[in-house]
Amino acid sequence: MRSMTGYGRGDADHSGTKFSVELNSVNRKQSDIVINLPRDLAALEPRIRQAINEKISRGRMNVLVGLQEGANGATALALDTALARSYHDAMLTLQKELSAPGEITIGTILQAPGVMRSPEQRVDAEEAWPGVERALTTALGELIKMREREGKHLAKDLIHRLKTLRKEIKEVRAIYPDVVKKYRTALLERLEKAGLDLALEDERLLKEVTIFADRSDISEELTRLESHLAQFAHHLRKNEPVGRTLEFITQEIFRELNTLGAKSNDAGISQHVVACKSELEKIREQIQNLE
Repeated sequence: MRSMTGYGRGDADHSGTKFSVELNSVNRKQSDIVINLPRDLAALEPRIRQAINEKISRGRMNVLVGLQEGANGATALALDTALARSYHDAMLTLQKELSAPGEITIGTILQAPGVMRSPEQRVDAEEAWPGVERALTTALGELIKMREREGKHLAKDLIHRLKTLRKEIKEVRAIYPDVVKKYRTALLERLEKAGLDLALEDERLLKEVTIFADRSDISEELTRLESHLAQFAHHLRKNEPVGRTLEFITQEIFRELNTLGAKSNDAGISQHVVACKSELEKIREQIQNLE
């Protein structure tokens, strides 16, 4: 199980060029990959996207690919002789027209824009791919390790919260059998206050109690809740993306809790249901971080 947040970086040297890849991922329900490439490597975007999709199922991924010519970082300068000659001729013409004193030196010409510049060397994307791929593989490895570490922390927290939910559900199971008895006793007390003296075996009384018992029967909801909690715990132990599955199970748990609260007709059970919903809301927030 992995978190969706992480960072990874990889570097690789290939054919005298150093390539670097930085990956940064954050939460997102779907897969969203944003790739920033040097112009010469734009053709590699589909390959980079495919390589990431094979390893990462969802989350927003920012990808930054860089390159540096020459393994030692040294880059030769280019001299534009024609441009230098043009500057020199223009300077001589201007000096003659203005009758301006002074000496036109090589230093003056070299400071003119464009005379000395870094060479524009193009990088072939196809030849560069092996280097980019190695850097990307390293970065993905680091990213996944970080996401797995964060996932383990999240799993521990979720397991702790599942235990709390199980404890609350267990309390509800203990209270539930007495709900009908309490209703029957309360009904008899109301009848007595109203001056109606009915025998315990009176058909009308038994029918009313039976209808209440049927309406407040939460045994199925309790069974389904326990089943959902068991499924949730099972998926937490998987070494694969489980975020979407856990989101679905959480929705089902909320639905059962709502039904249980509506049917129980008991203040004690309602308190436990509220406690469960509060804990489940925290669980739902946590699983938003899971891949």
